[in-house]
Amino acid sequence: MPLSFSSNRVYYGYWIVLAGFITQFFAVGMANYVVGSFMIPMTEEFGWTRAEFTASRSIGQVVMACTGFVIGSHIDRYGGRPFIFVGSFILALAVYSLGSISTLLQWLLLNGLILTIGAALIGNLVINVTLGKWFVERRGRAVAIAGMGISLGGILLPPIATWMVDIFGWRESWQLLGIATFLVTLPMSAFVRRCPEDYQLHPDGKSQAEMDAGDGEAAKADFEKSMTRAQAMRTSSFYFLVLAFGLFQISITVMLIQTIPLMTDAGYSRQVAATMISIASVPAFISKPFWGDLIDKYSPSRLASLGAAITGCSVVLIVFSVANQMDILIYASFLIMGVGWGGLLPLQEVIWASFFGRRYLGSVRSTAMPFTFGMSALGPVLVAYYYDIAGDYNMALLAMAMCNLASAFMLFKINGSDSFRIDKV
Repeated sequence: MPLSFSSNRVYYGYWIVLAGFITQFFAVGMANYVVGSFMIPMTEEFGWTRAEFTASRSIGQVVMACTGFVIGSHIDRYGGRPFIFVGSFILALAVYSLGSISTLLQWLLLNGLILTIGAALIGNLVINVTLGKWFVERRGRAVAIAGMGISLGGILLPPIATWMVDIFGWRESWQLLGIATFLVTLPMSAFVRRCPEDYQLHPDGKSQAEMDAGDGEAAKADFEKSMTRAQAMRTSSFYFLVLAFGLFQISITVMLIQTIPLMTDAGYSRQVAATMISIASVPAFISKPFWGDLIDKYSPSRLASLGAAITGCSVVLIVFSVANQMDILIYASFLIMGVGWGGLLPLQEVIWASFFGRRYLGSVRSTAMPFTFGMSALGPVLVAYYYDIAGDYNMALLAMAMCNLASAFMLFKINGSDSFRIDKV
């Protein structure tokens, strides 16, 4: 073991938070944040439509969901370390190999299938299920801090990738990103452990004396009342959350891919366009700890409703301001969108854990993924298809904004409190 598990040292769960911060930076960064930087040079060289290029990420959403479904129960059983170890190799090799492609089929297979499998093995599901077992009372804060790696990727990677493509070319840029991914993510597998009970520890760093004194009742209840996959799927809450979060995620996947072409079509430079994702990622990065702190104190479902509403309204503002080239409003709109983005990851993970418990969390979360990711997979390709027909993004993006607002309404009205529910469908 690389670190001591002694109770008089820093609680080991925080080392997993650190590992999750880094792996999610690369998992989401390579799958989503850098793609927009490559769209125009690759489509121009190969003569692909934007819908064809974007189809790789729609495929990726489905692959992400299927991969999560397959590995979910195994995370509960074996922990995340073997998945991060293998996923680092797969992700890095796929990113590096993108520099050598020459056909659309190769692009779809490498970016849509293989890269996504690697990202899934080191990304959100593995990390957040693990953190859900190591933290209960501080779960919101832990997931939020680890999720800051995603937002930092949004701040740094779009302008860096755009600069690399413009200086070195898109082929060399993919290869350099692949090397960096391997060197940084592989060592993180050494830090990840399955659950605190395996090492005579307790969630949130509670001592045995604190547990004996009744200070760990929340963790005990969370474990004892946990639902299996079959039990969760017999509740109405399961399907309600699937639909709500599926609608929430649609505009996020769309904006990550389409912001750069949206801005360049309006006459802005590639660097300015890439900066918009970074601008949105700054408040997403900064706000995550605040969201996490609020989650541990207030109703996560009501907070998630607020985040979805903020995101939907910001997309409407982006469409209006870009169409009219209102620079100040553009910057403000992306900043507002980032605040909404900042809450999605920690809110979603805490809500799932609070409804269904931590014991079988990997199995339950992975069962929901094919539904939520299947919905969000349609977004990017439908928006790109609309562009190929209409020549602009406006109505398609407004439709995505309405999906966010519908999600906000559903999360606000969700039945019952943020606790375990076993109402039959």
